Amino acid sequence: MTTAIAVKDVTKTYASGAAAVQALAGVTMAVSHGEVALLMGPSGSGKTTLLSIMGCILRPTSGFVQVCGRDVSGLSEAKLPAVRLQHIGFIFQGFNLFPTLTAGENVELSLDLKGVRAGLAKSRSRELLDAVGLTKKYDSFPADLSGGEKQRVAIARALAGDPQVILADEPTAALDSHSGRTVMEILRTLARQRDRAVVLVTHDNRLLEFADRIIRIEDGKIMPSPIPYEATISGADAPDYSSINPTPHG
Repeated sequence: MTTAIAVKDVTKTYASGAAAVQALAGVTMAVSHGEVALLMGPSGSGKTTLLSIMGCILRPTSGFVQVCGRDVSGLSEAKLPAVRLQHIGFIFQGFNLFPTLTAGENVELSLDLKGVRAGLAKSRSRELLDAVGLTKKYDSFPADLSGGEKQRVAIARALAGDPQVILADEPTAALDSHSGRTVMEILRTLARQRDRAVVLVTHDNRLLEFADRIIRIEDGKIMPSPIPYEATISGADAPDYSSINPTPHG
């Protein structure tokens, strides 16, 4: 396995002075291609903040972030969208589908933003919806879809750019057990068959069976694992945190 995404000594502080709140306190972790990792912990522990930093949505206060072998810590705000577009697919808890667009159009819009021409975007959208079992829902609006179907549209949209890293924030929180299982089977298949790195923030213990690794976070810190992750993979393929070059940033 090779490292897909890594963070080193990452902190995140909101506000300043007496009102400052430290959401993350020196987090170091890595996730490999082909791996499904669950990020778990109590509410307010820093899970979503960490996921957002990994997804280049938030900037860390200090520390370093590496995406697909590239140090993105020192990139300007103007350059971060290109990193997300090229390497990262984000699945949101609330689906975030446009209600006035069909399932197919929601996926096509994501492809349009990536510069895919209209005809190819339409064809690719159908392929992606077919891959998540929604072949017959291409022309359906979100209001006519179940929660599980909406989440599968969101997965298809996240896959539109063929990202190496898929980040999901509570992807099964609004789903029944059957729909949640279907969504997790899709994500696990992506990791296994397409060699994608999948990181999920969740409170849902039903997802444990789908995980290769559980990363627990409390009070902004990664909790020690009984068996260090680096000990479970060969030395040559262990996450190389030293390769993350210290690039100063604010």
